[in-house]
Amino acid sequence: MFEGGELRLVLLHLIAQEPRHGYDLIRAIEGLSRGEYVPSPGVVYPTLTMLKDMGLVGEPDTDNQRKLFSITEQGRALLNENAKAVEGLLQRLGTVAEMRERTDAAPVRRAMHNLKSVLFDTLSAGVDKKTVLDVAALIDEAAQKIERLRS
Repeated sequence: MFEGGELRLVLLHLIAQEPRHGYDLIRAIEGLSRGEYVPSPGVVYPTLTMLKDMGLVGEPDTDNQRKLFSITEQGRALLNENAKAVEGLLQRLGTVAEMRERTDAAPVRRAMHNLKSVLFDTLSAGVDKKTVLDVAALIDEAAQKIERLRS
């Protein structure tokens, strides 16, 4: 999803909005892509460490085990210098999210699960041969209608 220092810019942007924990940043990126892209902790946490080492983010001294990162003035300056790049990266995440929405088959999966449940309940109740053939004919009819949608 991201090349080179692009993830750094996205993380800085999110931290500039509000101080965040690493897990919060992962979930925020997942939200921006509507679940299509979820950066791994193995990428995010080392990047956060690098941002801290570069002086772009800081973490307040707390007793909490989870590190809360906040942006520094140096980080804010870098973010301002790269505002166009950040905008493009956020648009990329938005495009991925839109594509997912267009191709999300969740309603189809729900309908298939519903069909499976009804078939199991109906056929496991011990039905006669005519009912089995009627069910098969209905499924065949649905398949034919779905196939015609492509034409």
